[in-house]
Amino acid sequence: MQAATQQVRKADQARRKRSARDVSEVRANAFPSVTDALRAVESLLLSGGQRTARRNAWTSVLEDRRRARDRVEAQHVLEAVAGRTSRAT
Repeated sequence: MQAATQQVRKADQARRKRSARDVSEVRANAFPSVTDALRAVESLLLSGGQRTARRNAWTSVLEDRRRARDRVEAQHVLEAVAGRTSRAT
């Protein structure tokens, strides 16, 4: 019986230590970030489907920009390789 009581006490102490550590790690932020504020306004103005469509469209724009950067970089590499002449021949 004493062993069980000691196990319960140890578990309770461990739980208290974890919860105290968790509380100290949490940082309260009184001011929302600009992103949070914009999302809050967005949720008020747009329905769920419109919000999802807008986010999908923006994700598509970002992906197109990334592909365009990759294309330009590949073009520069190809031009640099084409400008070199082979010395072996």
